[in-house]
Amino acid sequence: MRYDFVIIGGGSAGSVLANRLSADPSVRVLVLEAGRPDYPWDVFIHMPAALTFPIGNRFYDWGYSSEPEPHLNGRRVYHARGRVLGGSSSINGMIFQRGNPLDYRRWAAGPGMETWDYAHCLPYFKRMENCLAAAPDDPFRGHAGPLVLERGPATGPLFAAFFEAVRQAGYPLTDDVNGYRQEGFAAFDRNIHRGRRLSAARAYLHPVAGRPNLTVVTRALVTRIRWQGNRAVGVEYTRRVGSSRSAREVEAGEVLLCGGAINSPQLLQCSGVGDADHLRGLGIEPVHQLPGVGENLQDHLEVYVQYASRQPVSMQPYLRKWRWPEVGARWLFGRTGPGATNHFEAGGFVRSNEDVAYPNLMFHFLPLAVRYDGSSPAGGHGYQVHVGPMNSDARGSVRITSPDVRVHPQLRFNYLSTAQDRREWVEAIRVSRDILNQPAMASLNGGELSPGPAVETDEQILDWVAREGETALHPSCTARMGTDEGSVVDPATMAVHGVRGLRVVDASVFPYVTNGNIYAPVMMVAEKSADLILGNTPLPAEPVEYHCHVRSTNP
Repeated sequence: MRYDFVIIGGGSAGSVLANRLSADPSVRVLVLEAGRPDYPWDVFIHMPAALTFPIGNRFYDWGYSSEPEPHLNGRRVYHARGRVLGGSSSINGMIFQRGNPLDYRRWAAGPGMETWDYAHCLPYFKRMENCLAAAPDDPFRGHAGPLVLERGPATGPLFAAFFEAVRQAGYPLTDDVNGYRQEGFAAFDRNIHRGRRLSAARAYLHPVAGRPNLTVVTRALVTRIRWQGNRAVGVEYTRRVGSSRSAREVEAGEVLLCGGAINSPQLLQCSGVGDADHLRGLGIEPVHQLPGVGENLQDHLEVYVQYASRQPVSMQPYLRKWRWPEVGARWLFGRTGPGATNHFEAGGFVRSNEDVAYPNLMFHFLPLAVRYDGSSPAGGHGYQVHVGPMNSDARGSVRITSPDVRVHPQLRFNYLSTAQDRREWVEAIRVSRDILNQPAMASLNGGELSPGPAVETDEQILDWVAREGETALHPSCTARMGTDEGSVVDPATMAVHGVRGLRVVDASVFPYVTNGNIYAPVMMVAEKSADLILGNTPLPAEPVEYHCHVRSTNP
């Protein structure tokens, strides 16, 4: 069977494209998702507070690990990636952050990237969202999109004390980190609606699943792109039914690769697009020499700065297993209680020094002390911030070691490998401590649990980060847009340079990782790309003035 568009990956970007492209009843769209369906009864996906359970679980998570990182004492860093319809939006932290407008000025400074500045991206952010907390006339926010955003309540003694501590430390509060001013602290927008996770699949894919021209196939692992000369004409994939797998082929007018920053470059390389010498060494006949595939890998590293609470006001008791039935019942029957929140309800963005033009540190505040895998330090009540630099100049790579897509590629991130990275990490910990030791926190402050008072000098801080740092799960930039020699994707069409019938739309096309969680920028890229693919007139640019540390007129 032949489809006009075959979308590889039913994750964040793939769900958007499936919705927008299939709106034209004259085209046939096929989505091939390697993971399982996002069953409506699956509590681990749909209960916001259950977000720790899918991570590390082979039924939901691809379970990648980096190569030994030389600046992290040779540690392999675990990288969770969604293996389910909705992709990583079905297992992520549900935090919606666009990044800073100056991120997109940086994007647009590259050759051929002029239409990726903030003025051109803003209308696509607005088209996708329904921001319930924003005023109807807010020029920065949308109100009619499929992605409903609910702002964290961020109430209670811990949040109140934290916001006051921020002010005492000299940092501003802001109304909306996705609006006029990112710099500062505020309650966060979240992909949660009526107590349930609102993944990309639930927002974009399920509402249009009944369209006769849209087919979604799960447990379908694409193994290779098929070619006629240098034109992509279809894909080969295996489909698991029960305990058996069968090999299949499908023809495509166009192949749209939406596998993410790890899977997309892997499939390109396995299909003959990448560094020709590397591919020949693995027995793969090159289709097109494109050495930028898999290069320029970027991510955010983060740590948890944890404190004990002197007062019993944290959410820590709900981590105890004997409380889980109560939490589950309140969520199941009323979509309320501790199960209905991701607990990442507030945080902010600051500049760690006066030399940076816009915020380079991100904070998430939690009213409990817990790691992403669900483990917690011994003891009673606690709280923490997640913190890390946003604009690291470290660069890594994704490189296959086998023509078999089932073999995980080598991931090298090179965390802490640059002088800038190391300097900003020391600043990040010192800023965190400055905030959390303000007088507003005194009645709560039961002492620092992690890294602890023994970690004080710059060298000790860097040693601790090397031991404890974890990925914030924002891999990106491995098939970057641009028109220069090292780029992979044409920013005007999303087509892969040098071949026909193949486009990439996901986090891999970012030229630089954005300042914040990357789910919102991925969705924006997919919305904008849908118009480029269909040949629609782009939404008109919306030049708005946004906050800059150094006042200027913003184009």
